[in-house]
Amino acid sequence: MKTKRLTVAQATMEYLKNQYSERDGVEHAFFAGCFGIFGHGNLAGFGQALQQSPDFRYYMVRNEQAAVHTAASFAKMKNRLSTFVCTSSIGPGATNMITAAAGATINHLPVLLMPGDIFAQRKVAPVLQQFESAITQDISVNDCFKPVSKYWDRINRPEQLITSLPEVMRVLTSPADTGAVTLCVPQDVQAEAYDFPLEMFVKRVWHVPRPRPDKNALIRAVALIRSAKKPMIIAGGGVIYSEAEAVLKNLVHKTGIPVGETFAGKGSLRYDDPHNLGATGATGTEGANAISTEADVVIGIGTRYGDFTTASKTAFQNKNVKFININITEFDATKHTGLAVTGDARVILEELLEKLEGYKVDNPYRKRVADFNKSWDEKVAFAYHVEDKEIPSQSEVIGAVNEFMEPRDVVLCASGSAPGDLHKLWRTRDSKGFHLEYGYSCMGYEISGGLGAKMACPDREIYVILGDGGYLMMPSEIITSLQEGYKITIILIDNNGFASIGGLSKSIGSEGFGTKYLYRDKDSGQLSGEQLPVDLAKNAESLGAKVFKAKDVASFNDALGNAKKEERTTVIYIETVPERKIAGYGYAWWDVPIAEVSKSESVQKARENYEEQKKNERYFF
Repeated sequence: MKTKRLTVAQATMEYLKNQYSERDGVEHAFFAGCFGIFGHGNLAGFGQALQQSPDFRYYMVRNEQAAVHTAASFAKMKNRLSTFVCTSSIGPGATNMITAAAGATINHLPVLLMPGDIFAQRKVAPVLQQFESAITQDISVNDCFKPVSKYWDRINRPEQLITSLPEVMRVLTSPADTGAVTLCVPQDVQAEAYDFPLEMFVKRVWHVPRPRPDKNALIRAVALIRSAKKPMIIAGGGVIYSEAEAVLKNLVHKTGIPVGETFAGKGSLRYDDPHNLGATGATGTEGANAISTEADVVIGIGTRYGDFTTASKTAFQNKNVKFININITEFDATKHTGLAVTGDARVILEELLEKLEGYKVDNPYRKRVADFNKSWDEKVAFAYHVEDKEIPSQSEVIGAVNEFMEPRDVVLCASGSAPGDLHKLWRTRDSKGFHLEYGYSCMGYEISGGLGAKMACPDREIYVILGDGGYLMMPSEIITSLQEGYKITIILIDNNGFASIGGLSKSIGSEGFGTKYLYRDKDSGQLSGEQLPVDLAKNAESLGAKVFKAKDVASFNDALGNAKKEERTTVIYIETVPERKIAGYGYAWWDVPIAEVSKSESVQKARENYEEQKKNERYFF
């Protein structure tokens, strides 16, 4: 057997750059490179290997968490067929990645994490930044990745790499099992040389399958749909990842079954398709939530049924409602005690389309759905153009961005009050034009996520919408976007605090406690003093961004035009009215437990309302 003498780190990079994914006959280099920050624990190993492998590009980031967000966003835009490696030093560099690793796994997005680790040899211990345990020496902070990883391994001997790396790739390329994968390599092992077999470095193409459903499950699903009078589809992210948009459109146009969209599934149909009810659940539209209440058969496609989608199990009120769950993952396909139709969404919809030939919902139901679509768009038009002469509302800002953008451009958001408004109000014209990270709703994802989206599709303009809270969490990747020449446009909405959680605080009777950026009042001891003198526009400018300040909708529109002409990352700063948000409709509830006893009358009143709402929560058997 012919061999090649390499360090473990060198062999790892040599292997990874030869891995490809393939679906429907189209190949993709699975890794677009490596993000990271070097420190002790990865500098002399992975760092040295990357230095001598310029064809496997290294990208220096400013925050390890941001690196993983950027990789996850890239993978999302690539429909999980490509991603990045993320490496860090040991200790804090590694644990910085845990938050984003959880987000990647929750959202079923492939990212390979390679944190540095302590010495396998153990002679030199404790090393700088080492976590010690009194009950075992076989532990480091990297063990914290286990709960948030779909696969986890530690390489203590060079030859272990030969069998570990294929397992890494198996999980990363699995449409059902993908997520964050963690490969820990102790720093001494990274630098150790070994005679690796040459076959290990031959190009390998990993076929991403489209599993077909169980025949009997499909027959039962067809029978259940044919019996339905008021069926409804809940379109999740799986529709888009499987590239099933066209067949979904064909199915609903032939059958008349309406569609409600989750955050990840928004864009499965164009906003103006008469079968599209729009956002569903806690942040749902009037039509989506009305139809959800009455639906007798709910067909979930690629959805996890998160609590926003189900309005905390209050959305589906028909006492005889049944669920058909089309999902690549068996775990999600069995939720709500539904009929599990496990497999690839596109091939399942293709088979359903054929087997449902002749089935249609009745005309009054179809017309009612189309009327909801039209009336909702009228409400959107009003929200886009409130025409106040004072400080603009967030809906006006969203409307200005939506109307300015080209159809293939991308809006990206993750946290705060904007996701709810975007879910209800955004007019989607392209299935990749709406990018929401709402499985984890991680503050700090936005700017790094915008960078990842731009790297995945450099021909599209990327518009990142975030509040001041999200901005302050992680503005650092503005610098990385400048370093790499990837321009994004950041819409920075200043609410002087956490507007979303502030609104939630008021709804539970706590009056926005601890959600504003204020000085501490010397007399009361509370954070209720004057506003803090933070200039976010100057902060962004200091990081190298081109900054435009807008005070109203007219100047904001001017700023959008000017920003598009820029070749570097641009920030448009605007203040909005924090209190005015789009109301919920029907069963648009979110279960946030409220104190059962309190001295506050507002909390007591909120608790009474909570107990009433709680009665609508359901089990599904």
